[in-house]
Amino acid sequence: MEIKKVTDAAFLKYGKIVSGIDFSGLVEALCEKTPLLEEVAYEPSVEALEALPVFEELRRTCYGELPIQIGYCNGKNYQLNALEYHRSSEINVAGTDAILLVGRQQDITEDFTYDTSLVEGFLLPKGMAVELYATTLHYAPCSVGDEGFRVAVVLPQYTNLLLEGEHKEGEDRLLAAKNKWLIGHAEGGLPEGSYIGLIGKNIDCRDCR
Repeated sequence: MEIKKVTDAAFLKYGKIVSGIDFSGLVEALCEKTPLLEEVAYEPSVEALEALPVFEELRRTCYGELPIQIGYCNGKNYQLNALEYHRSSEINVAGTDAILLVGRQQDITEDFTYDTSLVEGFLLPKGMAVELYATTLHYAPCSVGDEGFRVAVVLPQYTNLLLEGEHKEGEDRLLAAKNKWLIGHAEGGLPEGSYIGLIGKNIDCRDCR
């Protein structure tokens, strides 16, 4: 698989570059105030990031004054492992270079499987922000080189928090957290009980061009 850039036309069906907002303070805080471990770590809401002026700007201009949260996804990762989607756009802000592996919700089959050969990869450069549309399948970013990645994640408030009830039928089976529908790969190392429906190779970015 070829790794394209988020500035390429091929990315337009998955999202768009967020322009007109100064993300420099968020990038700085992401690098100084969030950890980068050997494993992937995700925190949906981080006070140090939400205290920045960009929080209110994002809430007003990108989410139409809805309550939002800013967290991070940091670590070292090279594989697809799973794909998820939300009922809302997600904004990713790169604190380092990172690779986004994405697909389209429309390509999920009626029995909730997805062929990983349909996944595309895009380089998100440090300092750049993209909006991933609600229909864009995505998961943890992949590392560029050996240094790991830092990506700020902006979503509507309460997204990815623990569920309050059971979800067992149809698409509902995919619900892994609030506003998070997930399809895992059998080789993805996901928690027990995760819905497994990715068919094909568990893509490894180290094998990509």
